[in-house]
Amino acid sequence: MTIAAMSNEAMASASDTLIIGMILAYAAALFLFAIEAAYGRRTKLKAGRLMPVGAGATAGGADDGIEVRVRTSEGEARASQSVLGRIALGVTSLGFLLGVGQVVTRGLAADRWPWGNMFEFIVALCLVAVAGLLFASLRYQARYLGAFVLVPVLVLLGIGVRWLYVDPGPLIPALDSYWVPIHITALIISGGAFMVSGVAAIVYLVSHRAEDRRARGEEVAGIAGRLPSSEMLDRLSHRFVLFAFPLWTFGIIAGAIWADEAWGRFWGWDPKEVWSFISWVIYAATCTLGPPGAGAAGRRPGSTWWASQPSCSTSSR
Repeated sequence: MTIAAMSNEAMASASDTLIIGMILAYAAALFLFAIEAAYGRRTKLKAGRLMPVGAGATAGGADDGIEVRVRTSEGEARASQSVLGRIALGVTSLGFLLGVGQVVTRGLAADRWPWGNMFEFIVALCLVAVAGLLFASLRYQARYLGAFVLVPVLVLLGIGVRWLYVDPGPLIPALDSYWVPIHITALIISGGAFMVSGVAAIVYLVSHRAEDRRARGEEVAGIAGRLPSSEMLDRLSHRFVLFAFPLWTFGIIAGAIWADEAWGRFWGWDPKEVWSFISWVIYAATCTLGPPGAGAAGRRPGSTWWASQPSCSTSSR
């Protein structure tokens, strides 16, 4: 056995060890996030970037008749918080670093870009989703999403390890192209962001229903009663869609160009292409609806839910 082969084998072994450590870290973080969501104190969040833009007064010009909505104050937002949530965020960060190490060692073991099959694609997709969770937690105080985002992450990683795992090796000839780091990277980043957006959209529905029950005078117990406002969740989901949609568009275009180079046609109407197009149309419609709170009564009740549907069905190419 050559030194290079021994090195590749060591990297492959390290990669397998790191993914187990990553899954264990995410599982521990999910447990802590769930405790925070269920038993944490519902405290006021600091005024941040997700407060309603139209919460303040309106200013209009007397001559031109143009009305401009100006932010003069920010609404109050509350979420369940405890010290366990901060610990969970640290454990999630540890799992993310283990995931980065897994991807790097997997690439070194295979001597190529480490997303050439479904197993590698799922690992990278989940890594981006966790990065989105960490970003939302730090920038938008959305740590409360940890109890929800890590559920599909762990499910996908479990499926990948149990049923989709393959040993590191070279790509099949049809995939051995410079388009791999271009086309698939765009889909991985956008797919991970869509996962966070979809989870936030589902949590939005739960929060929206809880608010309706409170408006009828009913008591809302459990995690549903401790969620932040539905408008805040809707706005967060929309932010991630706006980030991911251009990358998703680029990924579809890049995939069509790659298909023309590989098979002599831009479009073949296979299931992946059809669902990619359907998801693109749905996300495009979501983006054109405007920012959350733009509609009647300050809500877009269906848009985030429908936008959450295609992300899981088309990202796993």
